[in-house]
Amino acid sequence: MSDKPVLLVTRKLPDAVEARAMRDYDAILNTSDEQLRAADLIERSKGVDAILTCSTELFSAEVIEGLAPSVKAVATFSVGYEHIDTAAAKKRGLIATNTPDVLTDATADLTILLMLGATRRAFEWGRKLRNGEWGRWSATELLGTDVKGKRLGIYGMGRIGRAVADRARGFGMEIHYHNRSKLNADLEVGAIYHANADDMLPQIDILSLNCPATPETVGFLNTERIAKMRDNAIVLNSARGSVIVDDALIEALQSGKLAAAGLDVFDREPKLDQRYLTLENAFLMPHIGSATIETRNEMGFRALDNLDAIFAGNEPGDRIA
Repeated sequence: MSDKPVLLVTRKLPDAVEARAMRDYDAILNTSDEQLRAADLIERSKGVDAILTCSTELFSAEVIEGLAPSVKAVATFSVGYEHIDTAAAKKRGLIATNTPDVLTDATADLTILLMLGATRRAFEWGRKLRNGEWGRWSATELLGTDVKGKRLGIYGMGRIGRAVADRARGFGMEIHYHNRSKLNADLEVGAIYHANADDMLPQIDILSLNCPATPETVGFLNTERIAKMRDNAIVLNSARGSVIVDDALIEALQSGKLAAAGLDVFDREPKLDQRYLTLENAFLMPHIGSATIETRNEMGFRALDNLDAIFAGNEPGDRIA
């Protein structure tokens, strides 16, 4: 009988991550990649020492209370941990961890993709090509806009926001930002700070939302704030869908108040507001900010690093509960 900890892996993970899990643990893999519901999590936790989960599995207070007594830790393969009731985990004495830091570059790259897709009307042009409508050249058809010289406003200047700013500087953009506090000059790199986000909105051409979902940020981009923005401005969101009020953004895109939006995240995803799918000026991605081989491997390794620390009797570096 193995003396390795028993690890339940709730979803199919990259091969390199599963290989390491199999090497270091008695790993129970999910080869079918089916999403585990509450009853499944509770049932499959029997005899398990830890669970490596994803954001698709909901660890509510009920689930956490129902887990087998043997379960010592839950490590989530994600930065966000809204799917884990951390208060319930603390009450039970269950250690929970996440995987911060490893998504920075991939999410910043994706934000630039959203920006270019929105500014260059990529959805509309791609559809024309696929529909066989690419015909006579026109000097005025579906013109996009340059990003060089434009003012990019970043709402949330953490690691990802700063990485977006670094990339945007390469396009010759002027960087504005709002953050809970002003950055040191070495992190600011010439970016213009706005203590009040509402003061930033009228001064920028493109708004990039790069903040976490908190009570202060949920519903940030509403009708009143969109009204403060310049006509034909562009909105990007690679953070959390809940920071946008869908009715407000959709109405602004339909009316032409805003020129376009590039969105990778949606409120209540994957059940996004279906009106977005009818908007030709919306460049949409299905929450793929971390979807690179390198990043997904790093996420898995980070989760396993945390579990390794726990079973070695050490404090995990990314503890959330």
